[in-house]
Amino acid sequence: MDNKPPLPPFTLETATKKVRMAENAWNTRNPDQVLLVYTEDTQWRNRSEFPSGREQVHAFLTRKWSRELEYRLIKELWSYTDNRIAVRFAYEWHDDSDQWFRSYGNENWEFNAQGYMMRRFASINDRPIQPSERKFFWPPGPRPEDHPGLSDLGL
Repeated sequence: MDNKPPLPPFTLETATKKVRMAENAWNTRNPDQVLLVYTEDTQWRNRSEFPSGREQVHAFLTRKWSRELEYRLIKELWSYTDNRIAVRFAYEWHDDSDQWFRSYGNENWEFNAQGYMMRRFASINDRPIQPSERKFFWPPGPRPEDHPGLSDLGL
C-alpha cells in the first residue's frame, strides 16, 4: 500500500489539509475516487448504516448520491491528535421532489500509518430548507478556494 499524505502524526497544517482533501473528494460525488482514501477493511458508521470494507462503502455512496441530488459539502477541522481527526460539516442537497435540505454533522476519523482512513464515524441531522436559504452555490465539484467556510457562513 502506497502512502496517502499527509501522514500521521498530524499537525494543524496537515490535519487541515487532510480535511480539505476529503471535502474535495466527496464533492466529486464519485464513489470510485472517494474510496481511494480508505483502507480495504475500513469501518464506518453513517446514521443507521454500518458499511464495512470498500465494497459496502461503494454501494453506500452510490445510493447516497442517487438520493441526495446537487450535493455540495463543506468540512471544517474541529480537532486532531496523532492519527485522529474530528470534523464538523454541512452539506446541501435536494431530493427527487425538489425539497432542499441542509445536513449538519460531525465525523471522527482514524488513520493508519500510511495515511489511509481506517474508521469513519458520522452523526448527521437533516433540516429542510427553502431554496432561498441555500448558501452553497458553486458549480459541481470541489468548493472554490475563495468560497467561505462553515464559520464564515455562520454555520
